[in-house]
Amino acid sequence: MRTNPTGRQLRFGSELRKLRERAGLTATHAGQLLGVKQNQISNMEAGRVGVSPERVRTLACHYDCADQDLVTALCGMTADRTKGWWEEYRDLLPTPLLDLAEVEHHARHLRTAVTVHIPGLLQTTEHARAIFRQDVPELSPPAIEHRVSFRIKRQAVLFRDSPAAQQFVIHEAALRMQFGGTEVTKQQLRHLLEMSERDHVTLKVIPFSAGAFAGSGQSIYYLQGAVPNLDTVNLDQSHGPVFLDAEAQLEKYRVLLSRMEAIALAPETSRDFIHNIAQNL
Repeated sequence: MRTNPTGRQLRFGSELRKLRERAGLTATHAGQLLGVKQNQISNMEAGRVGVSPERVRTLACHYDCADQDLVTALCGMTADRTKGWWEEYRDLLPTPLLDLAEVEHHARHLRTAVTVHIPGLLQTTEHARAIFRQDVPELSPPAIEHRVSFRIKRQAVLFRDSPAAQQFVIHEAALRMQFGGTEVTKQQLRHLLEMSERDHVTLKVIPFSAGAFAGSGQSIYYLQGAVPNLDTVNLDQSHGPVFLDAEAQLEKYRVLLSRMEAIALAPETSRDFIHNIAQNL
């Protein structure tokens, strides 16, 4: 039995619980239908035990779930039991950061909107190091390097075979924040321009001239799952990542991102905009 389920394992269990509750069944009743004790159902829903794809389909049948796409996606989640690269950081970094890397690794589509920071997936090493040096309480030099290396390794999702489509909306304020000084900022802006040329990357800028807009007070990271039910929103807070997956929350942030993307400059115009800022530093 798992003592510390990962975020993905917890999410899988949560989705099983939602299916059971929609069917109006108690854990005890579900256990009777499956031929197991109530605590076995509870352990499945808490992500503490593995569940075979066959058992997932049996439970879905008992729960009268007609959404075969969701059932197939859940089977895929439980069938993949390989440990990811992030596990090497298990005793070095807060667990929510590892959960973010895990969800990111499995996401089918990534959408990001930021107002002050460059998105983590697009940060250079020196830019990331300058940000982590501002953490409160102050991080030790080894802790800073662990976080920097972790952030850079997350960027592998940009370079793997058949990468997920990725959309970035960056406010002009983030482009002008000189983390690490002028040279680091120039390198960061040049890196943004290079990454924006990749086929699966769409980068758009919201200029100051756009004025006020919905969602301007937060950084939003939307990670699309195999089906909409399995989407996740990550909000970057000072105390670490916060994950949201309730249906109303997902819809809210889909709307906010769409509005932000709509008022942003077109990709080609955005590249020219970034180039001009870099030239004037």
